[in-house]
Amino acid sequence: MLTSIFHAGTFRLEAVAAAMAAALILGIIIASLYRITGIHISSFVVILAVMPLLVTTVIMIVNGNLGTSVAVLGAFGLVRFRSAPGSAKEIGFIFFAMAVGLAIGMGFLSLAVLLTIVIGITMIILEKAHFGNDTSSERELRITIPEDMNYTGIFDDLFQVYTKTSHLERVKTTNMGTMYELSYRVELRNMEKEKEFIDALRCRNGNLSIILGLVQREKNEL
Repeated sequence: MLTSIFHAGTFRLEAVAAAMAAALILGIIIASLYRITGIHISSFVVILAVMPLLVTTVIMIVNGNLGTSVAVLGAFGLVRFRSAPGSAKEIGFIFFAMAVGLAIGMGFLSLAVLLTIVIGITMIILEKAHFGNDTSSERELRITIPEDMNYTGIFDDLFQVYTKTSHLERVKTTNMGTMYELSYRVELRNMEKEKEFIDALRCRNGNLSIILGLVQREKNEL
């Protein structure tokens, strides 16, 4: 199964054709997996489809040539630092496509197919199971109040009813200093009473702006 179709650095035409065809087919499969796992970028899908073919070609070209290998490594490094950072998902699929391309470039077609099947099925299962999704009831709460209102402890009784924990993180003046924006980190007791909680806050702050949303995490970039 792990026998290379290339022998001693020599490339037969039929072996090269088989490797390139396999790289293109598996690249299209990988790009399709990227599309079905969520929001995608159309241009990235195209590049992802041909990436195994590109990597396969590069590996066949530099096979056994140390000088060419170093030059290609430098070129890849230049491309990396001239590119904008991508999301963790996109970088993961790039490594996926490169690994498949490397396997095919070395002649291990069976390994490349097995790699695509195993990783592809694993990604789909984890995506469908919502693995890693944030299911916490913790929320970020922003309340705008008039400047003449003393915000110290003004919402404590509501927090005791609707939240498990609450913490005032920041106070900021807004609207040219005529209002305050209070930023809280709260953990709701019952997610179904979220609207009721907001309505109670609106009655307390004079129906000014209230924002209740997911806690902002760091950007999903590597």
